[in-house]
Amino acid sequence: MTPARRPMFGEQQRFMLLLIAPAALLLGLFQVVPIVIGANASFRDWALYNPKKTWVGLDHYKAVITDPAFLEVVLPNTFIFMVASVIGALTLGLGLALLLNRPFRGQKIVQTVLMVPLMVAPVIAAIMMRWMFNDQFGIVNAVLEGLGLEGQPWLVERWSAFGIIVLTDVWLWTPWFTLLLLAGLQSLPKEPFEAAAIDGTSAWRVFSHLTLPMLQPVIVVCVVIRAIDAFRTFDIVWTLTGGGPGRSTELFSLYAYVLAFLNLDLGRGSAAAIVGGLIILVVGIGLYRLVDRVTKT
Repeated sequence: MTPARRPMFGEQQRFMLLLIAPAALLLGLFQVVPIVIGANASFRDWALYNPKKTWVGLDHYKAVITDPAFLEVVLPNTFIFMVASVIGALTLGLGLALLLNRPFRGQKIVQTVLMVPLMVAPVIAAIMMRWMFNDQFGIVNAVLEGLGLEGQPWLVERWSAFGIIVLTDVWLWTPWFTLLLLAGLQSLPKEPFEAAAIDGTSAWRVFSHLTLPMLQPVIVVCVVIRAIDAFRTFDIVWTLTGGGPGRSTELFSLYAYVLAFLNLDLGRGSAAAIVGGLIILVVGIGLYRLVDRVTKT
């Protein structure tokens, strides 16, 4: 008599699969299926006004990676924005975290106020900045004129408009860095700092030789997460400038959106999205290798 076959999954495993099934189903419907449909559309002549859906192979990919606007404007803008935003928010967040790590009267109130940008939607923040930097009745120009200076057309020039985009993103994400870095600072061991205080070590040497090296793993993880998220920024740029003036502040997400939903070329827009996804994948792998190297040292 042959022994009965054991079930592939035990009762506990079946119960665990049952618990994660709703989340897996939602993930499949709203993440996997759209990616598959988009990947299929990227190989076809899939214009929304005349969806022939004929197979064109890699034609859309060739058109994207040889587009001068994509190579000379969109990609440089995206990487400049990513680096400037991450460095700016990290620097300010670290400075605020160091200040908040020292007890003082009203500390909890200050921490609460600093967290306010986290509760503001990016679109609302962008609208607020657009009104503030309006060249006719914005408060920034009003202050400049009150000081005897000349108001500037902030959102008309490329680099001033780009700077406002970066400023908005930094304002939104600085509290996020502050919160995580403050938690990292409060988790550091006290003994090295007490020994440094006994030896009379200067504050700068304590920061550069103790605080920063021990906080490095937290900083790197924050930078990786934020850099990947910054690469796909859309709402702030679309609300503030719409990629203008001209296409001078256009980022990658806007490029794919314009192709797919303004030019109604879903095939080329999907190809642009796939190209961007591959770029994010390469950047993410590089950043995670950096995390692994830092955490092992």
